[in-house]
Amino acid sequence: MPVLDISIIPVGTGQPSFSSYVAEACKLIEQQGLKYQITPTGTVIEGNLDQLMNLARQIHSIPFQMGAERVITSMTIDERHDRPMDMERQVQSVKRNMSQ
Repeated sequence: MPVLDISIIPVGTGQPSFSSYVAEACKLIEQQGLKYQITPTGTVIEGNLDQLMNLARQIHSIPFQMGAERVITSMTIDERHDRPMDMERQVQSVKRNMSQ
């Protein structure tokens, strides 16, 4: 299953914090029933590619809806077709390699 790592940076808000924007994005993700994990610098979401692309557009628009004048969105999509993949398997793979 594809994994999306997305990070939004609202600009022109008059405040350095943007946790309220992230909270709104998480509410949207939960409404769509997708699995996700918040990290210090972004949010990782599992879903099919169409879901993720649609969700990325919606997340990008949240700061504008909340009054931001500019939004910078960075995203990475990790998808593989040779074997099953999800967030837990990716983390487990790294941990296995660390113990070797």
